[in-house]
Amino acid sequence: MYLRKGFCALAALGLSAATASEDLQGIYALAKRRAPAHAHEFSFALFEGEPDAFEISDARSGIHIQCTTVSACARGFYTYLTQYGGVDIWWTGSRLNQLPSRLPKVGKTVKGQAIVPYRYHFNTVTFDYTAAFWDFEQWELELDWLALRGVNLPLAWVGYEYILIETFREAGLSDADISDFLSGPAFQAWNRFGNIQGSWGGLLPMAWVDDQFALQKRLLPRMVELGMTPVMPSFTGFVPRALSALHPNASIVTGSQWSGFPTALTNDSFLEPFDPLFATLQQSFIAKQQAAYGADVSHVYTLDQYNENDPFSGDLDYLRNVSAGTFASLRAADPAAVWLMQGWLFFSDAVFWTDDRVAAYLGGVPGNDSMIVLDLYSEAQPQWNRTASYSGKQWVWCELHDYGGNIGMEGNLDVLTHAPLTALSSPGSSMKGVGLTMEGQEGNEIVYDILLDQAWSSTPLNTSSYVSSWVSRRYPVKPLPKAAQEAWRILSTTVYNNQDPNTQATIKGIYELAPSLTGMTNRTGHHPTAIPYDTDATMVAALKLLLEARAQHPALSAVPEFAYDVVDVARQLLSNRFIGLYDTLIQTYTSTSSTAQSVSAAGQPLLALLTDLDALLSTNEHFLLSSWIADARKWAHGSPSYGAYLEYNARNQVTLWGPDGEINDYASKAWAGLVGTYYKPRWAAFVDYLVETKGTGQAYNATAVSSTMLAIGQEWGNRTWGTGPGERWGVHGDTWETVGHVLRTWA
Repeated sequence: MYLRKGFCALAALGLSAATASEDLQGIYALAKRRAPAHAHEFSFALFEGEPDAFEISDARSGIHIQCTTVSACARGFYTYLTQYGGVDIWWTGSRLNQLPSRLPKVGKTVKGQAIVPYRYHFNTVTFDYTAAFWDFEQWELELDWLALRGVNLPLAWVGYEYILIETFREAGLSDADISDFLSGPAFQAWNRFGNIQGSWGGLLPMAWVDDQFALQKRLLPRMVELGMTPVMPSFTGFVPRALSALHPNASIVTGSQWSGFPTALTNDSFLEPFDPLFATLQQSFIAKQQAAYGADVSHVYTLDQYNENDPFSGDLDYLRNVSAGTFASLRAADPAAVWLMQGWLFFSDAVFWTDDRVAAYLGGVPGNDSMIVLDLYSEAQPQWNRTASYSGKQWVWCELHDYGGNIGMEGNLDVLTHAPLTALSSPGSSMKGVGLTMEGQEGNEIVYDILLDQAWSSTPLNTSSYVSSWVSRRYPVKPLPKAAQEAWRILSTTVYNNQDPNTQATIKGIYELAPSLTGMTNRTGHHPTAIPYDTDATMVAALKLLLEARAQHPALSAVPEFAYDVVDVARQLLSNRFIGLYDTLIQTYTSTSSTAQSVSAAGQPLLALLTDLDALLSTNEHFLLSSWIADARKWAHGSPSYGAYLEYNARNQVTLWGPDGEINDYASKAWAGLVGTYYKPRWAAFVDYLVETKGTGQAYNATAVSSTMLAIGQEWGNRTWGTGPGERWGVHGDTWETVGHVLRTWA
């Protein structure tokens, strides 16, 4: 356990052990919000002791939880709810109100303590891939989910543009200059990273900026009352191009091109941190932010300068001066500032970031407690071990796993329960935290739950017993049929036991990719399409067992998480089956003995499968394109033109991701509506092209196919949901009938 060593780190961030003045009203409010019928039976108190520790005991009035920090109280409350109450809170909703009518006693006092001072959550891009259009109610569920699991260091980007605009205005930039720099609501993360600038589809409306600022004013107090220290934005150095004209002597350099975007939308201007203007703008930004939200909300600041950007120079002194100037500007604005950065750059551009350059960049920041580095992809591509534990700087062991909010079942429970402990106990380790940095929150909840739970256990969690308890809470019917447990035993020992670091990320369905003759299957890396398990022995078997469990206990039909999981397993089955159908189509097309008729016949099963997949996903509210679009449009306040702008942003992100498909299909989703109105038409066009060229004897033209797909994407992105044939809002169809059809047809 981190004990006193970790206490020093906590104190540096203002996350110190509790004092009598700390307020537990946020925890009492949490209990009333999530377990209203029993809230009066829980009491909470602070006591002096080791940091982030709690004790649960029986009391005359019910259950008493005492803790050394507010976060520990939330975790202690969660420990009781899950281990004794048998209930849980999920991304799909809270079931904490389903506690037994009589609260179970704990008997002997239950004690718990975190093994690290920081439990971190969020990737900068999660704020777009998942939370771009969230309202307060959606954020409320997320923050309660985080607090109960013991997260105390969440990223807090919402409302950033409001403060940035005010800072730029004070610097003399016009609103037109600023508008030309900012990006749309679904793409703000990459503008914040300095990857892109400007918008496609229209300028960012001030109504959006104002609404997000108002939302942040509600989110930050909630984070604080739940025992969290928000990681706040800061001035990063990326500026509108017009700043060079205002300050011709300022050291402003042009950044690198990102992901094939045209120059007008990338090559961001970067004000170098050793220029005095950088410190001036940093002071202005942080002063305005503190005035808006309070000076003591947090002293931790997120700041990433080279996320998929090349530094202007690789000279060691240059890199050292950049980080030194950056940190000096933070400390000048806030004497208690701690700089938090994502460590993705050291993996994604490892050719540039040699060991000496990493050391130079980190070395520009004095002291080890003044910086926190997120080892962003620790489960598959850790960088802490090649960087001498980030040169002694504090760092967080993070699970990335999900790229672009893709939906595909995969995980490695073993590495999540062992690797963090190995890193923590390694010689010279400066690891101070465990965190989740997925790009999108879409499924695979078990792999994220287990890591946050491991942060409270000094020994590796037993995955077998963990999965069993997790399933019992997820499907809270009595008695839970053994078939449900067996389904998850299969999944946890196969699908969630992927030992190959080259495919450790959500598995992307190839039907989500723009059709092509080659390069679709067996992809590795962090957008894998290779399936590292046997579908018949896993997906088919698990789906049959889950349906068997429902037949044995029909009440499972009414459990939202059970319905979600059944749809998800059936979805993965169809996704995997599509690969075989695609292989058959390509083999048929490339055969010298095939005909246009045989190619057409080979293409029909793909389209039939996509029809069934769309119907399946339509039955569950968590797999709907219409929900994503509705969430976007609700911010328009009834304005048709603003609503169309927001819908375009929402559509473009999950398809072309750029005006001309610059990172096409990166953020693809297994959603009803997207499958039926976008993926299926693309595949139908592809099959038609193969049939036509086979019939005429023309050679396959990859450029022509790509042009067709781009045209489909651009036309689709400008549509309005609900105006096309069969487009509905909300769920449609019966889950159980549809899953039965899937099993009979595709198993």
